[in-house]
Amino acid sequence: MRVGWGYDVHAFGGLGPLLLAGVVIDPDRGLVGTSDADVVAHAVADALLGASSLGDLGMLFPSSDPRWLGADSMRLLAEVVELFTDAGFGALHLDVTVVAQKVRVSPHRLDMRENLAQALRIGVERVSVKATTTDGLGFVGRDEGLAAVAVVSAARES
Repeated sequence: MRVGWGYDVHAFGGLGPLLLAGVVIDPDRGLVGTSDADVVAHAVADALLGASSLGDLGMLFPSSDPRWLGADSMRLLAEVVELFTDAGFGALHLDVTVVAQKVRVSPHRLDMRENLAQALRIGVERVSVKATTTDGLGFVGRDEGLAAVAVVSAARES
C-alpha cells in the first residue's frame, strides 16, 4: 500500500477556458501555463507519480519542451496513468481539493469525479472532489490564481 500527494498552482490570465479535471468551469477565464493549466489534472498526476516513485510532471513533461505548449492536461494524466499501471500499481481512492476564492466547483463536481474516475480506471465512488477558499488570504484570496491538492492511495496489483 502506498500514498501519493500532488499539488499544483497556476495564475489567472490565460484566454480560457478554465478547465478543472477536463471540465470547462469558465469559458471566458483561463489560467497561465505551458499546457492548458488544469491544476486538478496536474495535482492528480503528481500524486500518482509520487505513489509509484516515478518522478514528477516537470521531469516527464518539462515546460522547456515546446511539445507541451497548450497540451491537454487530461491526456498528460492518461500518460501518467499508463506509467503508473505499467509499474504495477492501481489506484484505490483519490481525494482532490480545489483551493479557489471565486471559482465554484459544486456545479461541476460530478463531471469532474467522472472524468477522474475514467482516467484512473476506477469507480466514481472512489473519487472525491472538494473545494475550499482561503477566506481572502494570499494570492488565492485575491483571486489571482487557484490551486489543487490531490491524495491517492495505491496498491501493487498482482
